[in-house]
Amino acid sequence: MFKLTRCFLFVSACLWTMSHPVSAAPGSPSGRPPNIVFILADDIGYGDLGCYGANKVKTPNLDSLAKDGCRFTDAHATASVCTPTRFALLSGKYGWRQAGTGIAPGDAKLLIPADTLTLPRVLKKAGYATGLVGKWHLGLGTETPDFNAELKPGPLELGFDYAFFIPATGDRVPCVFVENHRVVGLDPADPIKVSFKERLGSEPTGLERPDLLKIKADKSHSQTIINGVSRIGYMTGGKSALWKDEEMADELTRKAVAFIEKQKSDQPFFLFLATHDIHEPMVPHPRFRGTSGCGWRGDVIHQLDWTVGEVLATLQRKGFSKDTLVVFSSDNGGAIKDTYDDGTNALHALQPPNGLLRGAKGQLYEGGHREPFLARWPGHIRAGSESSALLGLVDMVATAAAITGQKLPAGAAMDSVNVLPALLGEAGSKGREQLVLQNNNRAPLGLRAGAWKLVEKNGGKAELYDLSKDLPEMHDLALENPAKLAELKALLAAERAKGMP
Repeated sequence: MFKLTRCFLFVSACLWTMSHPVSAAPGSPSGRPPNIVFILADDIGYGDLGCYGANKVKTPNLDSLAKDGCRFTDAHATASVCTPTRFALLSGKYGWRQAGTGIAPGDAKLLIPADTLTLPRVLKKAGYATGLVGKWHLGLGTETPDFNAELKPGPLELGFDYAFFIPATGDRVPCVFVENHRVVGLDPADPIKVSFKERLGSEPTGLERPDLLKIKADKSHSQTIINGVSRIGYMTGGKSALWKDEEMADELTRKAVAFIEKQKSDQPFFLFLATHDIHEPMVPHPRFRGTSGCGWRGDVIHQLDWTVGEVLATLQRKGFSKDTLVVFSSDNGGAIKDTYDDGTNALHALQPPNGLLRGAKGQLYEGGHREPFLARWPGHIRAGSESSALLGLVDMVATAAAITGQKLPAGAAMDSVNVLPALLGEAGSKGREQLVLQNNNRAPLGLRAGAWKLVEKNGGKAELYDLSKDLPEMHDLALENPAKLAELKALLAAERAKGMP
């Protein structure tokens, strides 16, 4: 139970934030809005953290966030794959509303229009310094990007002051880091060429020379070999700029820590840390190998937890902890895959990614998109609390606007809902009323409305579940409850009608 004084502070904080043009967060020690650190992991499932029931891997730093903040049990990525989730998180708009927002190739054009009121832009309008570190995977430029030239528009044109990122994913070329507008460490005499359509150069592929690989790969991931790992797509050149997979987490963590270290106490900051862990290829640094007993998949979960610990320690060292909202989540559900074979694949399933949930990454069942969601804000979010409020990563734009006392312009972040009352633990807050869920493309979709869930199937059929009684989605009620099925179909049709260009 909340104490009366605690309830009063929470309610007052929420009302104050929504009614004032914020120059200071309620009760903020520094007299300004909170710093915001949003950590988005990749492919972490609902059951992959100790605080969500994992008993094989150890996640002490993430568990500390739950202990010091709130653990949400009904939070969703809004898509079961990466690109549309990231699109929704930064734009406040469902990815399925815009064509071409499925999993992006490494040479995609920028998917978010440059004039969009994005999450970092909302915070910049409130005076924040904004930074991106990690995985981008939302395209670059207005044409097929030339990785030897300036790469823009990109993160900086969408509201970030600083960006250090990988263009797509570790299993796709190009395998380079980009800082702001340029590939890091590129030798102009060794230009980069990238293609996802035709072979480039004469270097052997993973399919031709599996003996050159440090980890095996399936046919679709057996094109260009970089650092002993074969990838999707073809790439030549840029040898001085190529990353080493086992060092990627260290490099991204260093950049995140450096961004925080540069911040001053008189200006709030927003860091979006989008880790590559635990996306494939999972290549942990040698110091983490064998630490989990669950193969390299478990080892990269340990590596991810280390990254979080380094960020939290930096906030503490800089004196920012009490004045910072830290959020951790993931871009889609987990999966046990055999895309790559690192020699420990037989151990991966010892850590079930999604607990008791049905489905996995790439599916509309809960295992595809229900995510860990942890939030810590000392003095505002009750330590050790738990919330069953329904929320999606698409809600972060409207929530950031509420935290900073801004009103979103008409048409901006059209699918984003202010879930600040749920974050603050306000009594009776249930989050949003309904949430549309997607896999990769524009159909099929899913819909949550209260505890009820609709899952569209190819061919026009649909399944219906009551998650309050059947969280594992084992009992399809479509035939037993046609009225509820029709109701949810109508709600989803209305959502589609709001915007499907």
